[in-house]
Amino acid sequence: MRTPPDLLEMTARLIAAPSVSSTTAHWDQSNRQVIELLHDWLEGVGMRVETLPIPGHPEKFNLIASAGSGPGGLVLAGHTDTVPFDGARWRFDPFKLSESGGRLYGLGTSDMKAFFAICIEALREIDPGRLRHPLTLVATADEESSMCGAIGLVETQRRLGRHAVIGEPTGLRPVRLHKGISMERIRLIGRAGHSSNPALGVNALEGMHRVIGEILAWRDELQARYRNPLFEVEVPTLNLGHIHGGDNPNRICGECELEFDLRPLPGMQLEQLRGELRQRLGTLLEESPLRLELESPFSGIEALETPADSPIVRVCEHLTGHSAGSVSFGTEGPYLRQMGLEPVILGPGDIEQAHQPDEFLALERIPPMLDILRRLIERFCLRD
Repeated sequence: MRTPPDLLEMTARLIAAPSVSSTTAHWDQSNRQVIELLHDWLEGVGMRVETLPIPGHPEKFNLIASAGSGPGGLVLAGHTDTVPFDGARWRFDPFKLSESGGRLYGLGTSDMKAFFAICIEALREIDPGRLRHPLTLVATADEESSMCGAIGLVETQRRLGRHAVIGEPTGLRPVRLHKGISMERIRLIGRAGHSSNPALGVNALEGMHRVIGEILAWRDELQARYRNPLFEVEVPTLNLGHIHGGDNPNRICGECELEFDLRPLPGMQLEQLRGELRQRLGTLLEESPLRLELESPFSGIEALETPADSPIVRVCEHLTGHSAGSVSFGTEGPYLRQMGLEPVILGPGDIEQAHQPDEFLALERIPPMLDILRRLIERFCLRD
């Protein structure tokens, strides 16, 4: 157990601990170093700390730090991983915290390692013996890739509290709604043959042409059926992102694969949408000799909607001076909802900086975020 260093030193050491997560194996890294730092510092401010290996994911860990007991309470949550980076496009060392022009540069400054340093700075002043309701900090693995950390957290079946703040980059504006995301893969398998005679094969590329038409018609129907003016893009979106088929102009295409992403609004369930897609394409190809295969490369993230009258929403609106809004990116919020929490997304960074070269956090964002956290702890953990 050690007393945490000052806030900037904590941020610097978190940035210096590589924790890239990626579906590409050569990029993917453990988050052990980040978890070990957080474990020591949180013990140093009097929290009970557990490091939890994630089953089926070697060298990936979650952390739960807690103090106090009873009903209600507050959870401060975030992810420890970052996205991959292109070092050639960075002016600064991604793994060294650099201060320039009132900004802190480094991989994870905005999204979202600095949030943990700010949380620990806020906890430093709290006497755990004064807590009337539990205070918990959660740090997860692989939010940027597989979501295995959030999924593993749900599988613990723990009750952590009632209210949650997730420190994703929102520019100090509370967010209570976000779209979901699924990524779907469609594969058509036909039969290759010589292009001089169509009867010698079954053309998967031609079949995919029909499939794409059906998917775009489905998109039009979804956008006519669902709309939410609280979002900048108020309809669900579906993006055709990748297609590959065949190997030569003079061979009938024997296999074709399409990948797309779907971003549903709150109220749209991923499994229901996948069922609709499966039924439509099954009907479309019912008389076709093509074989249809559907896959979901990852389980997806459900859309999030925390009620506008939730206490955590109202308090965050009061503290920031902004009405709780919506974003189109996904978070771990839906997983916390499964655990009985009411989450608000609220952090000091900007989404425009996330996943970008020379990612930075403006220094001026740190004091107001620190004040917000202190007042949230006062409101939800120190009062009756």
